[in-house]
Amino acid sequence: MITFTEEHELFRSTVRSFVETEINPHVETWEAEGTFPAQELFTKMGALGLLGLEYDEADGGGGADHLYTLLLFEELGRSESMGIPMAIGVQTDMATPALAAFGSAELKQQYLAPAITGEAVAAIAVTEPDAGSDVAALTTRAVRDGDDWIISGAKLYITNGTQADWLCALVRTSDEGGSRGVSQIIIPTDVAGFSVSRKLDKLGMRGSDTAELVFDEVRVPVANTIGEIGRGFPQQMQQFQNERLVASYQAVGAMEHALVRTRDYLMERHAFGAPLAANQYLQFTLAELTAEMEMVRSLNYRAAAAMIAGEDVTRLATIAKLTSARSLRRVADWCLQFHGGIGFMEETWTARFFRDARLWSIGGGADEVMLRQLARMDGYAPPRS
Repeated sequence: MITFTEEHELFRSTVRSFVETEINPHVETWEAEGTFPAQELFTKMGALGLLGLEYDEADGGGGADHLYTLLLFEELGRSESMGIPMAIGVQTDMATPALAAFGSAELKQQYLAPAITGEAVAAIAVTEPDAGSDVAALTTRAVRDGDDWIISGAKLYITNGTQADWLCALVRTSDEGGSRGVSQIIIPTDVAGFSVSRKLDKLGMRGSDTAELVFDEVRVPVANTIGEIGRGFPQQMQQFQNERLVASYQAVGAMEHALVRTRDYLMERHAFGAPLAANQYLQFTLAELTAEMEMVRSLNYRAAAAMIAGEDVTRLATIAKLTSARSLRRVADWCLQFHGGIGFMEETWTARFFRDARLWSIGGGADEVMLRQLARMDGYAPPRS
C-alpha cells in the first residue's frame, strides 16, 4: 500500500506544469527535426531537481523516495511526443542507475553529477547489430592495455546517441563467453575513435534522436569501469528493472491522458443527431480500457511499494513492462479508431500516439523476452542445461 503526501502531489503539479510549458509547445518542431535540444531541456529539469530524484544528495541527487520517480513518469506520459520522456528516462533510469549504485566516487563526480544537473547528456549503449534481446551475445570488445581499455565494435538503436556526452556501455572484457566476462564502462564521446555512423529514421518516437555508434580502438581508462570488471551483466540486469518500471509508469500516464482526450472528442463530435458518446459500444469500450489502465496502475503501485521496501522487483517489473505495453497499444488503437478518418491524419494527436505506442512492445525488453523471462521464473520452462 502506498500513500501520496502533500509534497508528492505538489511535485506532480510541478512536473505537469513543466510538460505543458517546456515540452508540449515545442513537440511539432522537435518531431519535424527528428531530435530535441537535450542539454537545454535537461538543464531546465536539473534546475528543478528532476533528473536525480533518488540518488544520494552527496552526488547531487535529491535523496527522494521512489514514488517521486513514479509520479515523474506518469506526468511525463502526458507529453505530446512519447519520445521526449523516453529520452529523459535514459538520462534518469537507464544510463545512470548502475553508475550511482556501483561507480567509484571519482566516476560519480565526473559523470553522474553533471548528468543530474543536466549539463551532460547520457546514453545507455547495450544493443548491437547482432545482439539485441540476447545481451549475452555482445561482441563489442575492450582489450586491456596497461591502465587503459581499447574498445572496438558498434552499438545500435541508442537513444540520445547523437547528443550524448558519455555512454554507459556494456562490452566484453574477457573470453569467458555468454553473460560472463562483460563489463560496464563509461565512454566519453569526445575521445578519438568514437563516431556516430548514422542517425536512424524511426517509425515513431521521432522527437528524440536514435543512433548507431562505432568504436574504432577507443581508448579510455580502466578506472572508467563501473563496479567490478566482469560483473557488468548482473549490474545491467538490475539497471533494466528501473528501465522497465519507468516505461510502465509512463504508459499509465499516456493511457489516462489519451482516454480523457478521446472521451472529450466523443462528447463534442455529433453524428446521427447525437454525440458519438451516446453510442453504448463506445462507452463500454472506453470503460473497459480505463479498467485495464487502472489494473496496470495498481501493478505499478505494487512494484513501487516493493522497490521502496528493498525487495527484488524483477518479476513485477517484467509483468509491468509486458502488460503496460499491450494495454498501451490497445488504447492507442481504439483512440485512433474512435476519431475516425481525422484520427488517421498526421494533424491529429492520435496518429503520433499510435506510432509511438508501438515501441513499448519492442524497446526495453520485447514482449517475447518478457514472456520468456516470466516462464522461467514461474517454472513453466524446463531448466536450462
